[in-house]
Amino acid sequence: MKKVLREILSTSLYLLVVLCLVYLVIHFVGQRTQVSGSSMEPKLSNEDNLIVDKITYRFKDPERYDIIVFPFQYEDNTFYIKRIIGLPGETVRIDRDGNIYINEEILEEGYGKEVMREPGRAYEPITLGDDEYFVLGDNRNNSSDSRDISVGNIKRENIIGRAWLRIWPLDRFGFIKHR
Repeated sequence: MKKVLREILSTSLYLLVVLCLVYLVIHFVGQRTQVSGSSMEPKLSNEDNLIVDKITYRFKDPERYDIIVFPFQYEDNTFYIKRIIGLPGETVRIDRDGNIYINEEILEEGYGKEVMREPGRAYEPITLGDDEYFVLGDNRNNSSDSRDISVGNIKRENIIGRAWLRIWPLDRFGFIKHR
């Protein structure tokens, strides 16, 4: 009887340790998220499953072109995945031809799927605060991003992490290249 009781206690303790480790990993290290929609195509597609790295930004600042995950402020349990274009303190502007300007210098980047048709609120220069980022989806004409007042500038404290690993579909399994 003592042996059975000891085995139950040992197994219970083992399960408790495993559950604690899983909790710590999910809350502080990584998180699974699923892409919903086409705003990041062709880099990320609808229903791609990703692991989000939640540690990197504890040690360094987000960089231009990083693909980040952040909550949508007007809907609970809704997260957006976008690419950082503007960094804190910079001024971002988009002209009618879809050119992106950072501090009035044109940004040479090839992440947009096609020429951006609508500059949104970025038609007028937007100066980012000390903790703000300007984000765009790669599929610029089918993305709700910082050009839209409902998304706006993203504060550093709201960034959950950066897209790190695609785990589904299996034929596209691999680390996410940000640059």
